[in-house]
Amino acid sequence: MVLVSPRNPLNIGAVARAMANFGFENLTVVAPYTPHWREARSAIGAPQLLQNAKESATLAEAVASCTLVVGTGTLVHRKPEQQVVPLPNLAPIVQQELAKAGRVAIVFGPEKHGLTREDLSWCNLLVEIPTDPRQPSMNLGQAVAVCLYELATRAISTQLANEKIEQASAAPSAQLELLAGVIEETMAAASYSPASMQSANRHDLRLLLRRLAPTTRDTRRILGLFRRILWRLQRPNKGN
Repeated sequence: MVLVSPRNPLNIGAVARAMANFGFENLTVVAPYTPHWREARSAIGAPQLLQNAKESATLAEAVASCTLVVGTGTLVHRKPEQQVVPLPNLAPIVQQELAKAGRVAIVFGPEKHGLTREDLSWCNLLVEIPTDPRQPSMNLGQAVAVCLYELATRAISTQLANEKIEQASAAPSAQLELLAGVIEETMAAASYSPASMQSANRHDLRLLLRRLAPTTRDTRRILGLFRRILWRLQRPNKGN
């Protein structure tokens, strides 16, 4: 579980408690609002989980080793740029990724507004938590509990997750970001678009690579291809 910029330590504690309820252990907190979040008294039965939680400065750092990053939220006031998956359909997707020896992150946004468009650019999927349009927002701890309940009750089998099936693994987020950076450099060297479009291009590249979901091997090959193109573009005597 990854929490992005949570403001209330009590909500972080409630998340830790819900994780303990359903047998989940790995929590990462990104840029928390208060430095004393590990002292939350609401982590009843899960103080060790809270103490062992990781803290990251950015979402990119938090999901760097993950091969499947799942954002959460409602579709009210949101136009998703990635595939939307209903919450009841999430468990088989997670189970399949674990069976390929992948790493999965379920990402939750701040209490006030949820995940931003920029946050979601790091996500392969957006899971819709079905809520009434008249009250679409949920308490952070409750949202995590609902998602974990769905995952736990729809039979994520530990035995299956430990059986590493012979299938190419997806590239982790950090490798995709490295590829995006080289493609962006190549685009700049080729004068693909004005400098003012750099931020938009970076956002679109991040989304595109996650939609394509290349394997680790394919990502290395594409990276080599773009590095070669970039090298050729940057040579002083291009015509020789």
